[in-house]
Amino acid sequence: MSHRVVFLDRDTVAPDVTVRRPDFDHEWEEFGKTSADQVLERLKGATIAITNKVPLREDVLKQLPDLKMIAVAATGTDVIDLAYCKDNGIIVSNIRGYAVNTVPEHTFALILSLSRSIGGYREDVANGEWQKSGQFCFFTHPISDLSGKKLAIMGEGALGQSVANIARAFGMIPLFAAHKGSTGLGPLYTPWDEIIETADIFTLHCPLLPSTRGMIGLDEFKRMKNSAIIVNTARGGLIVEEDLVTAMEQGMIRGAAIDVISTEPPADDHPFFKLLEKPNFILTPHVAWASTEAIQTLVDQMIDNVENFVAGSPSNVVGDF
Repeated sequence: MSHRVVFLDRDTVAPDVTVRRPDFDHEWEEFGKTSADQVLERLKGATIAITNKVPLREDVLKQLPDLKMIAVAATGTDVIDLAYCKDNGIIVSNIRGYAVNTVPEHTFALILSLSRSIGGYREDVANGEWQKSGQFCFFTHPISDLSGKKLAIMGEGALGQSVANIARAFGMIPLFAAHKGSTGLGPLYTPWDEIIETADIFTLHCPLLPSTRGMIGLDEFKRMKNSAIIVNTARGGLIVEEDLVTAMEQGMIRGAAIDVISTEPPADDHPFFKLLEKPNFILTPHVAWASTEAIQTLVDQMIDNVENFVAGSPSNVVGDF
């Protein structure tokens, strides 16, 4: 049997990464981008669909009787109607373990930049403040060490564990946060209320679920140390974005670094744009995952998933099939 494989959003994978063709009889078609009104036409006759961020919902899937497998070019599968796929025998495979270096490294790049006020000092130098100071150095922004700081890690999966390992190398005290609203999770977890009130740095590495959406809001910011730093490289909806803006504007916390937001790309009036002039706020465009090495690992695993499906041994299957 020959398969028709369609990659809906190739442009979400860096151009210098090689996407090898599957090792079976197939027709391959790829598109840089695919809008919602183009999905159905492009997937007609396809047996395998590859998508990173193009949603595939029931209204479209029910019109694609030939579709047998969806290969998600990411770990998160919130763009896929998993319930429909399960009920109709469509295998969904995702990517796992590819980001265990790139996301933790990006996380610590952000933590270090805020802790050392790298952005603020760079801007000051560009504005001539060094010359104006009349001395070998000047002190316009706070600088703090990581050693001895309590790092609250929200998410205890592979990424959270990797972040904890790096934190220990810096002499930090990594603490895994208990799930908000949960008790009795055991001694490996620090209670939610305690960690909110005592941690020095917060980093998010958990999925976006109904139970985690908006888990960091104004109540949490009010209870954090005013020297606290928060970093989010996970999902935008975990933090109430308007509340973060309020916390930053009112000095409830020292700084924030964000790599993910609720709607990407953001609208021109997104509240985070109010903070871009602040030296203690960093916004990066969802690139924590995007080292060349990580993306190559991702696409290799993606094609492995496709080949394994065709061979009759699906891999990285999402859900209970």
